[in-house]
Amino acid sequence: MTTPVISIAYHSGFGHTAVLAEAVRAGAADAGAEVHLIKVDEITDEQWETLDRSDAIVFGSPTYMGTASGAFHVFAEATSKRWFGQDWKDKLAAGFTNSASKSGDKLHTLQFFQTLAAQHGMHWVNLGLLPGWNASTASENDLNRLGFFSGAAAQSNNDQGPEGVHKADIATAEHLGRRVTETARVFARGLATA
Repeated sequence: MTTPVISIAYHSGFGHTAVLAEAVRAGAADAGAEVHLIKVDEITDEQWETLDRSDAIVFGSPTYMGTASGAFHVFAEATSKRWFGQDWKDKLAAGFTNSASKSGDKLHTLQFFQTLAAQHGMHWVNLGLLPGWNASTASENDLNRLGFFSGAAAQSNNDQGPEGVHKADIATAEHLGRRVTETARVFARGLATA
């Protein structure tokens, strides 16, 4: 069986989202993927080619003013060259985001990623976890402690640096990386028998 190629296309303004990108990378690598971290505000022609050959692209950005960062929006607009040729059609896609508030309109950022993926004809991989930290017996250390379904969401205090990213949010991002890799394997098996 071939090794899934997973690329994580992300922007990080202050380092918090970079911590999550690394966690997604670690989860995907742990599940046996070939993984590439791509900073979208520094993307090279070679990295565009890496995205083109990837089985899955995981989008990541902080949530600023209710949506993905400006740098991520620039990248998203630049993908229109791939959209014209439907170069990413039938790839897998997933996403993650971070903001200082517990909600912080992170869902809108994840929906922006979903719409971008849909325009490219990609298949969205959700988080696949029940919400954590929603009962008296639950803990803020639960996976998916913020209760998102569309992707991995994290909350980091605005007066702390990247070291302040919550350990449960890091573990949730690792879970997303593993889930994307496992889904890529299922898709590859299906294509092989088609």
